[in-house]
Amino acid sequence: MIKRVQAWLSRKDGQQEQEPPVEISPDNIPRHVAVIMDGNGRWAKRRGLPRIVGHQNGMKAVKRATIAANDLGIEFLTMYAFSTENWKRPKDEVDFLMRLPVEFLAIELDELIEKNVQVRVMGDTDALPSHTRKAMEEAVARTQANTGLILNFALNYGGRKEIEDCMRGIGRDIQAGVLSPDEITSELIDSRLLSGSLPDPDLLIRTSGEMRLSNFMLWQIAYSELWFTDVYWPEFDKSHLQQAVAEYQRRTRRYGGLK
Repeated sequence: MIKRVQAWLSRKDGQQEQEPPVEISPDNIPRHVAVIMDGNGRWAKRRGLPRIVGHQNGMKAVKRATIAANDLGIEFLTMYAFSTENWKRPKDEVDFLMRLPVEFLAIELDELIEKNVQVRVMGDTDALPSHTRKAMEEAVARTQANTGLILNFALNYGGRKEIEDCMRGIGRDIQAGVLSPDEITSELIDSRLLSGSLPDPDLLIRTSGEMRLSNFMLWQIAYSELWFTDVYWPEFDKSHLQQAVAEYQRRTRRYGGLK
């Protein structure tokens, strides 16, 4: 089994047949792309491999997507790395997933710094294991002066919890007399969310053929364009991101109006 795992890990990523190149206009690149990275386990199962191999190959796809987004001129890339519901998974798998950020950043952080990428994280990081939290804090600190692509990891993140926490904070301010109900606006709520310093996603990508939001950025994606693909996340590469952006550019964003 170990030899089989090593063989799969050493294979070149994305060996499926490649789509022909797509035309992308540099004048209409989505500023913020959010990604629900789905299908690691099914990718591994289809190959008769342990789920953890799928997660390891998914980590490689994170790097590919980051480089591709940077090359395209995308300014913000938010990756749904671990949800508040993922704690329900078997302990061994959760423990492995909590080690992945440590492994990823140990290998890739220097290159991210060279590429001027700024790492951020949003979610309940206090509940993360100390080694995971420490790795993320180091990455954030070492890249905070970078001015290129912002790579934002949603880690122990849940959209409903984010909104609940936001409402609690606003409620406390009203109770304390520092805020009135009439002052509650969309802009105020935006500023109180974990993504408050980021623009709303222009494009949401979900892999693996599933067509649901899975409690991800529920407030922020109100007017995002959605793009779904059957490709499992470990197979995701530059060509898939280009396809998503090309489809985004073919659409007309009306925001409820007529254009």
